[in-house]
Amino acid sequence: QVQLVESGGGLVQAGGSLRLSCAASGRPFSSYRMGWFRQAPGKEREFVAAIRWSGYSTVYADSVKGRYTISGANAKNTVLLQMNSLKPEDTAVYYCAADASKYGGTWDYWGQGTQVTVSS
Repeated sequence: QVQLVESGGGLVQAGGSLRLSCAASGRPFSSYRMGWFRQAPGKEREFVAAIRWSGYSTVYADSVKGRYTISGANAKNTVLLQMNSLKPEDTAVYYCAADASKYGGTWDYWGQGTQVTVSS
Protein backbone atom coordinates (compact mmCIF):
# COMPACT_ATOMS: atom_id res chain seq x y z
CA GLN A 1 0.00 0.00 0.00
CA VAL A 2 1.29 3.43 -0.97
CA GLN A 3 0.33 6.53 0.96
CA LEU A 4 0.97 10.12 0.00
CA VAL A 5 0.80 12.50 2.92
CA GLU A 6 0.56 16.26 2.42
CA SER A 7 1.36 18.90 5.00
CA GLY A 8 1.85 22.65 5.17
CA GLY A 9 -1.60 23.98 4.40
CA GLY A 10 -3.24 26.70 6.42
CA LEU A 11 -4.69 30.19 6.48
CA VAL A 12 -2.73 33.08 5.01
CA GLN A 13 -3.48 36.62 3.94
CA ALA A 14 -3.44 37.62 0.30
CA GLY A 15 0.11 38.28 -0.82
CA GLY A 16 1.52 35.79 1.65
CA SER A 17 3.31 32.50 1.14
CA LEU A 18 2.91 28.86 2.08
CA ARG A 19 4.93 25.76 1.38
CA LEU A 20 3.28 22.41 0.91
CA SER A 21 5.10 19.13 1.35
CA CYS A 22 4.22 15.64 0.21
CA ALA A 23 5.97 12.44 1.17
CA ALA A 24 5.29 8.88 0.13
CA SER A 25 5.25 6.03 2.60
CA GLY A 26 4.34 2.39 2.67
CA ARG A 27 5.30 0.09 -0.19
CA PRO A 28 8.36 1.41 -2.06
CA PHE A 29 7.72 2.46 -5.63
CA SER A 30 9.32 4.37 -8.46
CA SER A 31 7.51 7.30 -9.94
CA TYR A 32 7.80 8.91 -13.37
CA ARG A 33 6.55 12.23 -12.05
CA MET A 34 4.79 13.80 -9.10
CA GLY A 35 2.49 16.75 -9.00
CA TRP A 36 -0.06 18.93 -7.28
CA PHE A 37 -3.72 19.44 -8.02
CA ARG A 38 -6.32 21.55 -6.27
CA GLN A 39 -10.08 21.64 -5.88
CA ALA A 40 -12.00 24.72 -4.83
CA PRO A 41 -15.54 24.48 -3.44
CA GLY A 42 -18.03 23.81 -6.20
CA LYS A 43 -15.32 23.34 -8.82
CA GLU A 44 -13.62 20.40 -10.44
CA ARG A 45 -10.15 19.30 -9.46
CA GLU A 46 -7.55 21.09 -11.55
CA PHE A 47 -3.89 20.62 -12.34
CA VAL A 48 -1.47 22.97 -10.60
CA ALA A 49 2.10 21.79 -11.22
CA ALA A 50 4.17 18.69 -11.90
CA ILE A 51 7.80 17.64 -11.88
CA ARG A 52 9.15 14.87 -14.10
CA TRP A 53 12.13 13.17 -12.60
CA SER A 54 13.91 12.79 -15.91
CA GLY A 55 15.77 16.07 -16.07
CA TYR A 56 13.65 17.42 -13.23
CA SER A 57 11.55 19.27 -15.78
CA THR A 58 8.54 21.16 -14.46
CA VAL A 59 5.22 22.34 -15.81
CA TYR A 60 2.70 24.76 -14.31
CA ALA A 61 -0.86 25.84 -14.81
CA ASP A 62 -1.03 29.33 -16.28
CA SER A 63 -2.87 30.56 -13.19
CA VAL A 64 0.12 29.85 -10.92
CA LYS A 65 3.05 30.35 -13.27
CA GLY A 66 5.57 32.77 -11.79
CA ARG A 67 4.12 32.44 -8.30
CA TYR A 68 4.45 28.74 -7.50
CA THR A 69 7.55 26.58 -7.60
CA ILE A 70 7.55 22.78 -7.52
CA SER A 71 10.59 20.84 -6.44
CA GLY A 72 11.35 17.45 -4.99
CA ALA A 73 13.55 14.44 -4.60
CA ASN A 74 13.06 11.43 -6.85
CA ALA A 75 14.81 8.94 -4.58
CA LYS A 76 12.56 9.85 -1.68
CA ASN A 77 9.34 10.33 -3.66
CA THR A 78 8.87 13.69 -2.03
CA VAL A 79 7.61 16.86 -3.62
CA LEU A 80 7.29 20.44 -2.41
CA LEU A 81 5.17 23.30 -3.62
CA GLN A 82 6.32 26.80 -2.71
CA MET A 83 3.40 29.19 -3.13
CA ASN A 84 4.10 32.94 -3.17
CA SER A 85 1.95 35.99 -3.83
CA LEU A 86 -1.13 34.01 -2.87
CA LYS A 87 -4.54 35.23 -3.97
CA PRO A 88 -8.01 34.49 -2.57
CA GLU A 89 -8.74 32.48 -5.71
CA ASP A 90 -5.94 30.09 -4.72
CA THR A 91 -8.13 28.88 -1.88
CA ALA A 92 -8.69 25.16 -2.33
CA VAL A 93 -7.84 21.71 -1.07
CA TYR A 94 -4.46 20.83 -2.52
CA TYR A 95 -3.69 17.22 -3.44
CA CYS A 96 -0.39 15.54 -4.09
CA ALA A 97 -0.27 12.85 -6.77
CA ALA A 98 2.23 10.36 -8.17
CA ASP A 99 2.49 8.72 -11.58
CA ALA A 100 4.02 5.30 -11.00
CA SER A 101 4.29 4.34 -14.65
CA LYS A 102 7.61 3.86 -16.41
CA TYR A 103 7.03 6.22 -19.32
CA GLY A 104 4.28 8.50 -18.05
CA GLY A 105 0.58 7.77 -17.81
CA THR A 106 -2.17 8.28 -15.33
CA TRP A 107 -1.89 9.59 -11.81
CA ASP A 108 -1.89 6.41 -9.77
CA TYR A 109 -1.65 7.58 -6.20
CA TRP A 110 -3.29 10.50 -4.43
CA GLY A 111 -2.96 12.11 -1.04
CA GLN A 112 -5.84 13.04 1.22
CA GLY A 113 -5.41 16.74 0.58
CA THR A 114 -4.48 19.78 2.64
CA GLN A 115 -6.57 22.93 2.92
CA VAL A 116 -5.17 26.25 1.79
CA THR A 117 -7.22 29.32 2.59
CA VAL A 118 -6.21 32.79 1.40
CA SER A 119 -8.05 35.69 2.98
CA SER A 120 -8.50 39.03 1.24
